[in-house]
Amino acid sequence: MKKISVISLIALCCVLFSACNSGENQTETTAPTSQVTTSSGTIAKEIIQPATTAAEQTTDTATTKAIEETTDLQEEVTQAQNDEPSEHADEISVDLQMTIGNTPVSVDWEDNEAVDALKDLCRNQPLTIQMSMYGGFEQVGPIGTSLPQNDMRTTTSAGDIVLYSGDQMVVFYGSNSWAYTRLGHITDRSAEDMTDLLSNGDTVITISLA
Repeated sequence: MKKISVISLIALCCVLFSACNSGENQTETTAPTSQVTTSSGTIAKEIIQPATTAAEQTTDTATTKAIEETTDLQEEVTQAQNDEPSEHADEISVDLQMTIGNTPVSVDWEDNEAVDALKDLCRNQPLTIQMSMYGGFEQVGPIGTSLPQNDMRTTTSAGDIVLYSGDQMVVFYGSNSWAYTRLGHITDRSAEDMTDLLSNGDTVITISLA
């Protein structure tokens, strides 16, 4: 009877030992399965990653193209603005013509507010100024309105055109020192020519837009 019990006990131990081994084997079997799963996840990730990179590259390309198109549009707008002359540019480019009596003369006009205002006066019709001899070196006449002044102490010479007292134009065939606002200088006549034009009695000056 004791012999049978011992045998049973041995058999039970064998069963338990087999069960333990079976559990270990199951654990060992599970481990590769987990590794396979992890490996599969890595493979899936490696497959998805290039697709994500391609999408990012497509997005970057589209963004770059949009930026380039926007830049090109801005450049076109800027070029159009540069090509389109402004009203102020039109005014600057418009020149004035002067005639003393019946003789046209070339004038190098100053770039100042007084000359701009003089252009505005001539915009609708020529400006005619009745001139009078004065002092044996100039002719002076009323403009009919006041122009912006920037008077400076000036020594004039033959051919100089100045604004005096804000509302009178003076053209010189001689020289004088006074506070004037410069308007321009007659460039195509010598001092002798200016004397011939202005020293033989009162005259009329006509100023118009070119």
